[in-house]
Amino acid sequence: MLNFKNVNSLAIILLISLIVAYIFLGISLWWFVLLGFLWFTITALGSGLIGWNYHLKALNSNSLISENQVAITFDDGPNPEFTPRVLELLKSYQAKATFFCIGLNTENYPKLINNIINEGHTIGNHTYSHHNMFGFFSTQQVIDELKQTNDLVLEKTGLKLKLYRPAFGVTNPRIKKALEITKLQAIGWNKRSLDTTSLNKEHVLKRASKNLKKGDVILLHDSSEKSLWVLEQLLLILQKKDLQAVTIDKLFNIEPYA
Repeated sequence: MLNFKNVNSLAIILLISLIVAYIFLGISLWWFVLLGFLWFTITALGSGLIGWNYHLKALNSNSLISENQVAITFDDGPNPEFTPRVLELLKSYQAKATFFCIGLNTENYPKLINNIINEGHTIGNHTYSHHNMFGFFSTQQVIDELKQTNDLVLEKTGLKLKLYRPAFGVTNPRIKKALEITKLQAIGWNKRSLDTTSLNKEHVLKRASKNLKKGDVILLHDSSEKSLWVLEQLLLILQKKDLQAVTIDKLFNIEPYA
């Protein structure tokens, strides 16, 4: 299995082998450079691609599910302009979803959080600040952000969150340790729409719906007109495929709140 522990163990073995070869055979120092480059590349990819489960075990899809169900997830909300419209769309198609909310937005728009819950959807932790440098935060900084968001949600809703969506999908040993301490379960995805990029809406929809099957987890954001259009088209596609959009906790049969 390709994970941080195994890659590091293999890298150490190869490093020792190279040192021995350098001492007794006089091999080129470029072999050390190559080993370092390979280690860095694999670790960087593993840190940025949550589907690898490189640093920690995230729930990315459920291939074992028997029901015709998928999970649509939204990151970065709640958004006062777009979250209400997302809720209206979901209601009109009798679909349920999971919203991974930023703590700062929760603090600013507490009514929207309760609206999401009252509509039968699930909410999760998406850090407090969603800082661009979150992947470089210390373990304690990560813990503080996760606890701050959980405390805010508990205060506003009475619910203690158990689910966490990594900011930017980034994981590392510090985030792993923080999740162990806060007892949060990482939730990933296997269908990344890239709806926050410059891709046009048709391309985004194609990414979200290509080879769509039961057990898939789709990543969207409740933050733009493009995402709203993609959501409605996606819901129509789900209807045609006889797939039901459910919350993450239902898809994986887990508890979303402590």
